[in-house]
Amino acid sequence: MSTPTAHEGLIPFRGYRVWYRIVGDRDEPGRAPLLCLHGGPGVPHDYIEPLQALAATGRRVVFYDQLGCGRSDQPRHDPAMWTVPLFVEEIGAVRAALGLSRVHLLGQSWGGMLALEYALTQPAGLASLVLANTSASMPAWIAELDRLRAQLPADVKSTLQRHESAGTTDSAEYQQAMNVFYRRHACRIDPYPEPVQRAFDQVAKNPQVYRTMWGPSEFHVTGTLKTWDRSDRLGEIRVPTLALCGRHDEATPALLQALQHGIDGCETAIFEHSSHMPHVEEPQRYLQVVGDFLQRVDRRAAG
Repeated sequence: MSTPTAHEGLIPFRGYRVWYRIVGDRDEPGRAPLLCLHGGPGVPHDYIEPLQALAATGRRVVFYDQLGCGRSDQPRHDPAMWTVPLFVEEIGAVRAALGLSRVHLLGQSWGGMLALEYALTQPAGLASLVLANTSASMPAWIAELDRLRAQLPADVKSTLQRHESAGTTDSAEYQQAMNVFYRRHACRIDPYPEPVQRAFDQVAKNPQVYRTMWGPSEFHVTGTLKTWDRSDRLGEIRVPTLALCGRHDEATPALLQALQHGIDGCETAIFEHSSHMPHVEEPQRYLQVVGDFLQRVDRRAAG
């Protein structure tokens, strides 16, 4: 099988430039492209690069780095600019610039929250949603994070608490303790796959978006998303939806169940040997599950 072609470019947005990459040169008849929303906020798309393999199923796969990270412009003068409405508007700008009139939308982690927000605007041409490793409620996610954190070794918990109380979360000791949680609930492959490490390295150079909206670590949420909650609006989602998570995910199966109960007809999949990144932890099954879902949606739309 030949490797799909790819091309990159820049999209103007609010006076800045948003970088994108399209894998595949066309969509087969009846198949819509897949637009991928990365997590973070502020962690560039690199770690979800394995999703480009879906281009081999006859559809283009589109990535972009959200403003403030990766290869897109990274203005740092005003942290208050990093808001949910900004990133919802950005999706519309990307779709318009790239002519994505009918499109599947996959959001991973924060990208899943963003995908929900965008879907609630009832945009034309949205074919389906894939909500990967995410939640409709940050308070519910934080409650699950606290439960998982309570299961860490006592010395790790005390180290985390000491530095969080002292405001010294940049310390090497805190980072080392933080990695104990990450190895359990973020990515269980050691060492991290190259695209994952590449993404982490980039956000370390400019963590402004992540720290503004999320906080100093995955499990210590202090940012503006802390109270974000759309669980009472899930009934408004009217497109075919697939929600998925890992068995050991920080976005736990309990959060997946809430999505399933709230969205009419929502399909689900749990990856038994994965945490927060089943697309790299169990890539073969992941691509099969997502690819089959997209093809079912396209077949139904074609009648």
